[in-house]
Amino acid sequence: MTAYRVMVLAGDGVGPEIVAAAQRVLAAAGERFGFALAYEQGLLGGVAIDELGVPMEDGLAARCRACDAVLLGAVGGPKWDTTEPGKPRPEQGLLGMRKELELFANLRPVRSFAALAANSTIKPDVIAGVDIMVVRELTGGLYFGKRERLADSAYDTMLYTDAECDRLLEYAFGLAAGRRGLLHSVDKANVLESSRLWRAAALRAAAGWPAVELRHMLVDNCAMQLIREPRQFDVIATENLFGDILSDEAAMLTGSIGMLPSASVGAGGVSLYEPIHGSAPDIAGRGVVNPCATILSAAMMLDLSCDQTAAARAVEAAVETALTGGARTADIAAAGEPVLTTDEMTDRVIAALQG
Repeated sequence: MTAYRVMVLAGDGVGPEIVAAAQRVLAAAGERFGFALAYEQGLLGGVAIDELGVPMEDGLAARCRACDAVLLGAVGGPKWDTTEPGKPRPEQGLLGMRKELELFANLRPVRSFAALAANSTIKPDVIAGVDIMVVRELTGGLYFGKRERLADSAYDTMLYTDAECDRLLEYAFGLAAGRRGLLHSVDKANVLESSRLWRAAALRAAAGWPAVELRHMLVDNCAMQLIREPRQFDVIATENLFGDILSDEAAMLTGSIGMLPSASVGAGGVSLYEPIHGSAPDIAGRGVVNPCATILSAAMMLDLSCDQTAAARAVEAAVETALTGGARTADIAAAGEPVLTTDEMTDRVIAALQG
């Protein structure tokens, strides 16, 4: 039996609950498709601050590199919010992990579920058939540039190199070639010099992928077009800040941020998988969080890191079957619909996977 080693970073808030749900589904998938998963545990985020005084335990990145994949719950929460520059924040651990593992491309699939069409604030006929992959650059830009807080001012630096742009765009074109063959490169080249660098890199990458159509789009227009006509998009490639904002906006096309998975692809060989939602401390420990985004993130892990594509498709199909059958957690339930707990929703997914 093929075995894989996975680093689990449960994190904060609802993180331990959703990771546990995903592990239950992974165990069922392993039984069906003949593979096994062994888990290691690590501390990242607020839980690491509480136990160790730092947002990421020492040596964690090296331990992650020795694994086949990393499965993350969520980090952060108001308990650790601070504006004091010298104090640790949970997000620093996540940013540090992305940097140390060279997690340069964040993949955020946005797919509409017919069973949840009524959940979106967008008209059902607009979101029907939406299938978008947002590819966000993850190790450069404003989040990693030089910054400083002064007495009465502050600044952040958006810095990109040709190499960073080329790497991300080459990966995004490769994804587009295996999909509909359309890539939107999103920037703000009418204003920002860093975006002009990005656009030049997009043109360089496009030369090597003649079967993929490249379209340039300004980020403000893209934000509007995602709501106006989302089916025009196949792959969206963009830099760190723009990708962060656009992918959260695109989440509402599905009706709930609780349905969207993500993968962060590492140049060093190990990738990280996590739901795009936060730690939701207001519902932590109550057993009501939607586990589907984490379950779908685990499916991406099976596909991209474990070469278990059939199992990945089966997990995705099981989630859709559960939804079609009326399974709903509180975040996706309409008025009057029965509401399932986290465990009950996980049970429904496993039943569909096994059935």
